[in-house]
Amino acid sequence: MKRRSTFAVTAVGAIAALLISACSSSSGTSSASSGSSSTTTTGFNAGITSVVNPSSKTGGTLTYDVRGTPDSFDPGNTYYAWVLDFDHLFTMPLFGYKSCPGSCGLQIVPDLATSMGTTSDNGLTWTFHIQSGVKFENGTVVTAQDVKYGIERTYDRSVLANGPTYYQALLTDPTYPGPYKDRAKNLMGLTAIQTPNATTLVFHLQAPFPDLPDVLAFPSSAPVLPSADTGTNYQLHPLSTGPYKFKSYTLNKQLTLVPNTEWNAATDPNAKQLASQIIVNLNVNQADLDNRLIAGDADIDAYGAGVGPAAQAKILSNPALKADADNPVNGFARFVYISTKVAPLNNLHCREAVEYAADKTTLQTAWGGPIAGGQIASTIMPPNIVGYKSFDYYTALTKPGGNVTAAKAQLAACGQPNGFSTNMAYRSDNPQETAEATALQASLAAVGIKLTLKGFPSGPYYTDFAGDPAYVHSHDIGLAGGGWGADWPDGYGFLDELLNGNSIAATGNTNISEINDPVINKLFTQSNTATGAARTAIWSQIDEQAMKDAVILPAVYQKVLLYRNPAVTNAYVQAYYGMYNYAVMGVNS
Repeated sequence: MKRRSTFAVTAVGAIAALLISACSSSSGTSSASSGSSSTTTTGFNAGITSVVNPSSKTGGTLTYDVRGTPDSFDPGNTYYAWVLDFDHLFTMPLFGYKSCPGSCGLQIVPDLATSMGTTSDNGLTWTFHIQSGVKFENGTVVTAQDVKYGIERTYDRSVLANGPTYYQALLTDPTYPGPYKDRAKNLMGLTAIQTPNATTLVFHLQAPFPDLPDVLAFPSSAPVLPSADTGTNYQLHPLSTGPYKFKSYTLNKQLTLVPNTEWNAATDPNAKQLASQIIVNLNVNQADLDNRLIAGDADIDAYGAGVGPAAQAKILSNPALKADADNPVNGFARFVYISTKVAPLNNLHCREAVEYAADKTTLQTAWGGPIAGGQIASTIMPPNIVGYKSFDYYTALTKPGGNVTAAKAQLAACGQPNGFSTNMAYRSDNPQETAEATALQASLAAVGIKLTLKGFPSGPYYTDFAGDPAYVHSHDIGLAGGGWGADWPDGYGFLDELLNGNSIAATGNTNISEINDPVINKLFTQSNTATGAARTAIWSQIDEQAMKDAVILPAVYQKVLLYRNPAVTNAYVQAYYGMYNYAVMGVNS
């Protein structure tokens, strides 16, 4: 999953928010100063479960600051979480997430599509209809052919290299080269998608895949007018179908959005058009960004990874500032892979000894503590993933300092009563993961497990080292630091690449534990035909079986400290993206 490598580089990822806060919150009342508004509970963590400062007031300038740059504002060429969130200001993909706080926001709903679609041919064919009358910013009516073209262009990785590759993996024409090469032949040449009329799309799949609407919630399913496509330069001014359009964009510096006069709110109920102007300042130094937020010179940190340590201390020690902050657990899990192939960890009881011996409190401290680091984890899936179930097989919650007695009993059961030696891979240029490895080394030593730490750079970590089974085996890498965030918030989106036996690969391996449990594999297969509650229940069964197999040592469900300018209206943490919902915000100015 691309999200893993994206956030491995940035050290902090923000994908989805916890549905209820793990922290106590103060409360009070406030209302928007003008416009239609209502009284709302506010205070620390209020934005996790409620809308802060609801208002229909229009006007003013909403200012976002970003500590870096986007991978691309081209809807077909992005995989950064904050851009996926931000894109809803100027795109209408086939699907999106419902605009509401808490668990409500995990619901996938039609956006440009009229319904969740229908399947036939044993799940190999999906049919979707789009709304009629939706227009691009130039007044051109959107057609099904424009949606197909938006998807087609993502096939050419030489032009659009950043986005997901699910279409190539799922649809029946994986060798389609994209519309840029031999344009006369390949424009609208993707045979896997048919457009029998202006409002109908028919998708043909290689195998049944119930989560296709989740894939179509990426902005890459937003329509693109072929005559307006400028390839790599399309990011400079993508033709809008959302509430805002590009006014100006200077790469790596600033983007300005203004209202799209062709947008119809009735067709796009999960977005709003409140601010008269939206300015996005790029490449802002983190310390400067935090200071601008606290001073009110910026409204939101669009990157969504939270404020830095100095600002955290200032916000948490000042009740007035703290009242405008949220500390959600997001959908990014930090953990340690436990190999099923490297001796003696190929013995279940030896793996269970590691699970029991780990001091979860020191692991939490390594990641930054309960506020900036995360909530101690006992499962692989975080609480905001559909299918999550709370359980604690290795006393992580009841004995977070480690269970030495239970660990020693498992060592005896695996024939290593005095402990054993193994190596642990970690990313040495990631300070938190380095601290995690050192903390785990100390807690395992208490039961006789000698852990030798092997640090590697983040860039090739998953291709040449932890993700290369041959290297893992030959260098006795029994443990490996890691983290994960789902491309969509259900158990398939989170667990498949980590635990499905068919995901084990010779390089770039994502199933680093190399778990190939027939029980788990069968459950994944069953999930492709199950529906509703029965399908949801499968995800927790997989999580539980994997923990029984002791193939992952959960550390924390990651948390971030977000700050919102009190002038911002309609502010709440979006349950999937783990940052504020940018598509609905306004500002009191």
